[in-house]
Amino acid sequence: MKNKWMKKTGLLLLALVMTSGLLMGCGSSSEKSTATDSSAANGEKVFYYGDTTFNAENEEADVNPHNTYAGWACIRYGIGETLFKYSDTMELEPWLATEYENADANTWVVTLRDGVTFTSGRAMDAAAVKECLDDLVASHERAAGDLKIKEITAEGQKLTITTTEPVPALMNYLSDPYGCIIDMEAGITPEGNVTGTGPYIATKIETDKGLTLVKNENYWDGTPKLDTIYVQTISDGDTMTMAMQSGELDAAYGLPYASLPLFQVEPYSISSCETSRSFFAQINYANTALQDGKVRKAIASAIDKENFTKVLLDGNGSAAVGPFPASFAFGDETVTAESYDPEAAKTLLEEAGWTDTDKDGYVDKDGEKLTIRWATYPSRQELPLLAESVQATLKDIGIDVQVNCTASVGDVVDSGDWDIYAGAFVSAPTGDPEYFFTTHCLDNSSKNRGGYHSDALEALEAQMAATFDAEIRASLATQMTQTILDDNSFIFASHLKMSIVSGEGVTGLEAHPSDYYEITAELDKN
Repeated sequence: MKNKWMKKTGLLLLALVMTSGLLMGCGSSSEKSTATDSSAANGEKVFYYGDTTFNAENEEADVNPHNTYAGWACIRYGIGETLFKYSDTMELEPWLATEYENADANTWVVTLRDGVTFTSGRAMDAAAVKECLDDLVASHERAAGDLKIKEITAEGQKLTITTTEPVPALMNYLSDPYGCIIDMEAGITPEGNVTGTGPYIATKIETDKGLTLVKNENYWDGTPKLDTIYVQTISDGDTMTMAMQSGELDAAYGLPYASLPLFQVEPYSISSCETSRSFFAQINYANTALQDGKVRKAIASAIDKENFTKVLLDGNGSAAVGPFPASFAFGDETVTAESYDPEAAKTLLEEAGWTDTDKDGYVDKDGEKLTIRWATYPSRQELPLLAESVQATLKDIGIDVQVNCTASVGDVVDSGDWDIYAGAFVSAPTGDPEYFFTTHCLDNSSKNRGGYHSDALEALEAQMAATFDAEIRASLATQMTQTILDDNSFIFASHLKMSIVSGEGVTGLEAHPSDYYEITAELDKN
């Protein structure tokens, strides 16, 4: 606690004495002042937005929704929009489409909104949407697996989608950021830029640095209030904090939780909401020691989630049991996981044959010390803190944890040089529980990094995939969650609170449970 207080105080003092020209990842204050003065003289409004997520490490190298997770940048920055969007209660509501109906279990008829145009000037009709979705399933493995589209036909503003099998969550999946509708006639640039229907147009994209947005003068849902927005990627939390305090930024997303108290005073405002973004660890079954269920259970029993959320996250999150918050119908209140119990963990290790024979403080077996290579990344400010916490508590039970916190964590995972991977992921971004399991836990999941397999889980997913009833889906999700928790194949640490800090005069920038909708036509700076 003393260290946390010293860090907050140090940040404040450092921000007061450092000149903004020293800030990395931001333009100097004189550059911003010159640009702002010039814009003011021309009657233009310019906005500076700091973000941690626009980078290759986060699989957001560009704004092409058909490229990995870059659709998040496309939708978050107001470039693209989906057929439907999510309300504050995570229920589907119309956006580019006005309604849908099921002709039968495999056939969906979607009615598109009239009067919408791409920023290229092309009208958004069913033919254009078909072209976009055809390219999506041809180039995006995860989308193709989710949507299971057999055929799409287009007639005027009516889009008919036929699937190879029932996909009860089809409209939910199409509201995922990869479902942003883009103009395929206009094409995708080598830099990964696209032509969408949103309130802003990306004119410059620099992976790991940021992008420039300009107002879409012909936006279908009202005139955007800002002329130019500069999104700046700032992965270092202290740098972003100082940039916000010095006025380099008008708003920021991804500030360290330890910095938020600095902005709980005028003229700042903080918009916060609970999300299904979870910090969790994934086990690599290629490690022989981790194939032992007792070892996995011991590790799960030695992670102090309460201390992590209350102290290190400063209360800006809640200890997790499974992938979904307790407020969800299929959430944490309905499942159980290992509680923090170091003594039980030590017993489990001993039963598995791991004891400290050489008295060096670490358990060993057949002459080998039990060492865990913990891979994670720094752009989510609290992941390194989780790694430090786990390193300390696992040391208490005799496990050596070697932390590799790197922006190139994808390369580490691909190489196989890891034993436990910890990351942050929005577990229910479509308001439906199936999403987490299909992306992470099944044999064909794109993010089943550790090679996990469960006959029981595969069978439950087969039922889920054919079930339209929401209550039955929730029940199946609970069973699926309990299955992976019983296996200790995934260990969930916390659910996060999303917070966006805005400076003086900023309005229309609101945190949303889905973590999608940030830059909108309503964003303004007075």
